[in-house]
Amino acid sequence: MSGDLTGKTAVVTGAARGIGRACAIAFAADGADLMLVDITRNLPGVPYPLGSRSQLDYTAELCRGHGVSVLTQAVDVRALNEIKTAVDATHERFGRVDVLLNNAGIVAPSGKLAHEIGEDEWQLMIDVDLSGAWRAIAATGRIMMTQRSGSIINVASTAGLVGYSRFAGYVAAKHGVVGLTKAVALDYAPSGVRVNALCPGSVRDSPEFEGRMLSEIARSLGIDVAEHESVFVQAQPTNALIEPEDVAAAARWLASDDARHVTGTVVTVDGGFTAR
Repeated sequence: MSGDLTGKTAVVTGAARGIGRACAIAFAADGADLMLVDITRNLPGVPYPLGSRSQLDYTAELCRGHGVSVLTQAVDVRALNEIKTAVDATHERFGRVDVLLNNAGIVAPSGKLAHEIGEDEWQLMIDVDLSGAWRAIAATGRIMMTQRSGSIINVASTAGLVGYSRFAGYVAAKHGVVGLTKAVALDYAPSGVRVNALCPGSVRDSPEFEGRMLSEIARSLGIDVAEHESVFVQAQPTNALIEPEDVAAAARWLASDDARHVTGTVVTVDGGFTAR
């Protein structure tokens, strides 16, 4: 439904590519002004390239094509001061913060049995995927409570609902995101601020959005990346991978006033994977 977010402002973390880019474009198409953030550099311990400055700028360019205003900022969600600075800049520029899409995250280092995980690897996963989500909430929640309105969307995963072998850190972090969602939803409900979790399944690494999460999961499991899509499709009841636009469609609904009575819940976009 076009135009649902006209006059609203959204902060999107992990916006350089993948699901973050898809959601940012969907919000822009619905009329939202945007603050797009990503780390724009690689992290020691993460065995694949993270979102770059050029990718973040390209996401911003695509969003501006819908006629909205877009700010960008390099943010490491492990640093509360960095995310707070970005949120404060958003509030100063637009006068409000209506939507937070908490999307920044990593999927590796993974691919190990629980006792093989190094403490530094465990801490890195939790710090980015779980604590990073809390930091973004801490930076935006105070503003939304003052406004007495807002929608926080935490991008979790089917790994927040079920277990996956050799992904203990990721599974623990994403289960934590689901729990965080429910607790904060109760904290903020009296102020009219909604908090929900979005749990995508196996999302295709669409070249258009430059995603690479599914291929990195395949690498962690020792699956041939050239054949990884066919391997993951076999686990899908619908016999199809999820597209980034499918996740974005759910996010734009949760962000909109159409979901005004939806809070503290989990929305799965997984092709029926967790129904079994």
